[in-house]
Amino acid sequence: MDGNGRWARARGLPRYEGHRRGMVAVRETVEGAVEVGVEILTLFAFSTQNWERPRVEIRALMGLLRRFAERERDALREQGVEVRVMGELDRLDGPTRAAVEGITTATGGGGSMRLNLMISYSGRAELVRATRLIAERVRRGELDPEEIDGDELQRHLFTADVPDPDLLVRTSGEQRISNFLLWQLAYTEIHTSPVLWPDFTRADLGRAIRDYQSRDRRFGRVSAMEEA
Repeated sequence: MDGNGRWARARGLPRYEGHRRGMVAVRETVEGAVEVGVEILTLFAFSTQNWERPRVEIRALMGLLRRFAERERDALREQGVEVRVMGELDRLDGPTRAAVEGITTATGGGGSMRLNLMISYSGRAELVRATRLIAERVRRGELDPEEIDGDELQRHLFTADVPDPDLLVRTSGEQRISNFLLWQLAYTEIHTSPVLWPDFTRADLGRAIRDYQSRDRRFGRVSAMEEA
């Protein structure tokens, strides 16, 4: 979800206003995903690198996260959206962690869609964490090094209980994955939208999905047409 700062700067507004308007885009995208039958939606809300931003901006972002968790909790529960939060959550302040725990508890068991919020998350840090967990199992004698494979690594990722993404949507014209789900995106289709995140709508989501539907996903193999 990129482009909040540019959206605000183009309007002579502080960056906070871009983030605030971006929360409207979150609601729009979540509702649009539910409408079209998306089973799992994952939003990269706050990276570990974002902790290096000015403190005033971090406080604003944490405030917006708390507001989202408190205001959207009941609506998401009614829509059957189950919220999960993944990342280094111990770095969050007390009120923000309480709000996050509140929305995950309140929406638990929702059957229409799962919404993953990646907060204080880094793809590289996730892989380092998984490696350490595996190494600890080896140290305790629970795992032989020869048994370590891709499935074993997958079991130690934050996303161990969900399939790899089918589609990655990058907003504001960015064409990089920005340290997001580095292991999981191996065969994910990528759609780049020129739209800044605060202006992103369910119509833009629909365009991304239609683009995805036109792709020939080969997963490293040849296509059926080539085989023929």
